[in-house]
Amino acid sequence: MASPGVEVELLVKGRSDLGEVAPEIKASERQTAVALADLEWREMEGDDCEFHYGDGTNEAQDSDFPTVERSRLQEMLSLLGLETCQAQKLSLQDSQQISSDSMKNWAPQGPKDLPWSFLRKLQALNAEARNTTMVLDMPPDTMPAEKESQMEEEIIYWDTADDLSADIYSFSEPPSPDSPVNPLDLLCALLLSSDSFLQQEIVLKMSLCQFALPLILPDVENHYHTFLLWALRGIVRTWWSQPPRGVGSFREDSMVLSHVPAFAFVRMEVSSNSKSQLLNAVLSPGHWQPDCFWHRDLNLGANTREIADGLVEISWFLPSGREDWDIFPEPTAFLNLRGDIGSHWLQFKLLTEISSAVFILTDNISKKEYKLLYSMKGSATKYYFILSPYRGKRNANLRFLNKLIPVLKMDHSHVLVKVSSTDSASFVRRVRTIVAHVARSPCRRMSVEDMAHAARRLGLKVDEDCEECQKAKDRMERITRKVRDLDAYRRDELRLQGDSCRKAVQVEKELCQGQWAGDPPEKHRAELRHRLLELRTQQHGHDPAWGVQEFIAGISSPSLGEKLYFLRWMEWGLARAAQPQPRQPSDTILTLRPKHCGTPDLSELLWPEPLGVEHFLREMGQFYEAESCLVEAGSLPAGQRRFAHFPGLALELLLKGLPLELIDGSTLSTPLRWVTGLLKELHVRLERRSRLVVLSVLGMPGTGKSTLLNTMFGLRFATGRSCGPRGAFMQLVTVAESFSQDLGCDHILVIDSGGLIGGALSTAGERFELEASLAALIMGLSNVTVVSLAETKDIPPAILHAFLKLEKMGHMPSYQFVYQNLHDVSDPGPKPRDRRQLLDQTSDVSRAAAQMEKQGEHIRALADPAFCDPEKQHIWYIPGLWHGVPPMAPVSSGYSEAIFELKRCLLENIRNGLSNQNKSIQQLIELVRRL
Repeated sequence: MASPGVEVELLVKGRSDLGEVAPEIKASERQTAVALADLEWREMEGDDCEFHYGDGTNEAQDSDFPTVERSRLQEMLSLLGLETCQAQKLSLQDSQQISSDSMKNWAPQGPKDLPWSFLRKLQALNAEARNTTMVLDMPPDTMPAEKESQMEEEIIYWDTADDLSADIYSFSEPPSPDSPVNPLDLLCALLLSSDSFLQQEIVLKMSLCQFALPLILPDVENHYHTFLLWALRGIVRTWWSQPPRGVGSFREDSMVLSHVPAFAFVRMEVSSNSKSQLLNAVLSPGHWQPDCFWHRDLNLGANTREIADGLVEISWFLPSGREDWDIFPEPTAFLNLRGDIGSHWLQFKLLTEISSAVFILTDNISKKEYKLLYSMKGSATKYYFILSPYRGKRNANLRFLNKLIPVLKMDHSHVLVKVSSTDSASFVRRVRTIVAHVARSPCRRMSVEDMAHAARRLGLKVDEDCEECQKAKDRMERITRKVRDLDAYRRDELRLQGDSCRKAVQVEKELCQGQWAGDPPEKHRAELRHRLLELRTQQHGHDPAWGVQEFIAGISSPSLGEKLYFLRWMEWGLARAAQPQPRQPSDTILTLRPKHCGTPDLSELLWPEPLGVEHFLREMGQFYEAESCLVEAGSLPAGQRRFAHFPGLALELLLKGLPLELIDGSTLSTPLRWVTGLLKELHVRLERRSRLVVLSVLGMPGTGKSTLLNTMFGLRFATGRSCGPRGAFMQLVTVAESFSQDLGCDHILVIDSGGLIGGALSTAGERFELEASLAALIMGLSNVTVVSLAETKDIPPAILHAFLKLEKMGHMPSYQFVYQNLHDVSDPGPKPRDRRQLLDQTSDVSRAAAQMEKQGEHIRALADPAFCDPEKQHIWYIPGLWHGVPPMAPVSSGYSEAIFELKRCLLENIRNGLSNQNKSIQQLIELVRRL
């Protein structure tokens, strides 16, 4: 027998005495060859094979192995308390519900707490969401000595590297309430128990946390594995795009539609090297190493996987434009198959068809593995082996490896040897070099959509292929196919949002101002009312355009699932149908003010609004407004109303998690009749559970308002200065019935001010007055107001003016100042004394606003302790969102922790009655009319 050194030398030199290999199989016969190879593999069970190989479809017909696994899935679901969620899946609303646990930063006490702990932490973008450590409620000294010894032996001394049968998890002891749960098992169980929309939310939050995402979800009971195309559909990322010639720029796109090279990492039988650790090292820029892929050295990472084998994960490297951080010059996908390729042959076959290259980690190549890989002959994919030749069957490794080299069209640079003495950093650099070389050369580039097509051909289930989803997609495509020019589409299809709408808003504004200023001459009032009736009659003379009718039909579907699918498809389809062009330079977008631009035209947006679902709902609102105005004037009998059901349709969407517009972003006005109709419908739907607390967030665009609310409550407010709508939007958060009595309300109505407050610094002019009145409206409706600031000097005077106006009216909400550090991720934030200085800086501005109101020293500054006491946590510092350089940076733990503490404080104030008395919906309706 040759020494190890000689064997490595032989491996490098490529000596082989194994004779000729079988004739090459034509590419057109590859699919038949794969099927024949699989049949041949099954016939080998009578030989020295220790494992059973085969694709998922055929495995389901086996009468021995699957029956054990079938009960194992049920045992895991029962252990986690999810067995009842198979018939009635968990929904997004279930995960958003506020309970007493929402105010606690607690560790799970038992397995049934793990799913909810995961969802709460993931909602808060907590990097520890995947940690399944439990604090068992059984004291250690009461545990039987025998059981304690058994647990210690299982946890401390079990080693996958030494256990050649580590893949046959179904023969291990069934999970018990005191046994740790592998985080990947928890993820798979939760995804199998969630509906499509909660799955999508889980994957989106995981993406923000830079966790590897599930691409193929195994179902060990039915062996009907699912390709998660729909779950990944909502992931949109931004990265630096550098063309070969020309100037680079940031590009934003859906990761499902982006064509990128993909590299798969798989294990064949046993490997001493960890795929997941290697992948994390490859993705790490060197300054820090994120745990994107969960691995054996992490907490409970080495625990037995009960149901997660066969899971395929995906992650992307995205360049930032910084040479010291960018490992690869273009977006690159990395795929990771959990478990042995022989046991999950179907997944492996897919990976070979969608990847630019496949890295196979193994210690041993025997006759079984040779025949498995021989069936891949003719594959266009490049194959690389990562071996540990000092372990296992060394001679067999060399013999079969040399035989495979011509079959897989490899050369000896495709064989990497990593042993305990190998320098890890240099080995990672070598893997990166290979990846970069393959990506630069002509290679396969596929989108996730393309991968889904390949999955269908192999017989995998694709989650988007359900009838409801496809019908909704077809309707969306019929609508968006007509969207070519945004301005033309708005003019032709959204007719009621044109000049007649703006003129009607202006007339109503004059009527309202006349009422506040005192009674104007009756003749002038009558003229305004007549003019308004003419404009509304003109609007009512139109019928909804074809696109609007199709939209209404989509949200009127009797199938709730189809309705929700349609809304998501519309969001994505409209976002891609036509991109708005900026109408002015970016450096003036947030500083538009009267003294620079003259008298502003309020119909012009500070930045062009992309076409969205809100525009179709806005059109419905205008039809409802016009019809209601005619009914009020007696010009239209109530029995002839055609659009009275519109508020009910829109409210159904609000109850299912869609933000609804409270203030029209195009006219910067409140459609009073439409909002009143929505609130009345809400009162009917909520019935006895109609006690509301209203929480609003105010601030300039780009200060992290929407991200704060989404992180705090798991909501779906639009984020991003360039893509977010300008109106104020509301969403409803349900309080669990078991907690509503304690909290003092049944629901929390959350209002995001969007881009309404532009930050006009001049305290004169129409722009400032408008911003101040809108801020007063939102704050006047609220029990709690959070003011989000990027810099203390950026406190918009309009917000301070609104505070002073509301105090004069005797309505002052409880409020919190939130200072968000959007740049420096290392600053720990101000101490209490510094917090006082932050508020002191607002005094001069608030006094100036008071002088403008001619209230002088009778109005207190916001820094007055009667308003805001830093010791009572009225002012908060939120650390930077990212830990590192985006787009590869995860959310910082400091951001997540600070948001949780703010949420806990807000809920505590609501429970203790410090946020004013809760409101009934009727009171809200009256407030809308008054303000």
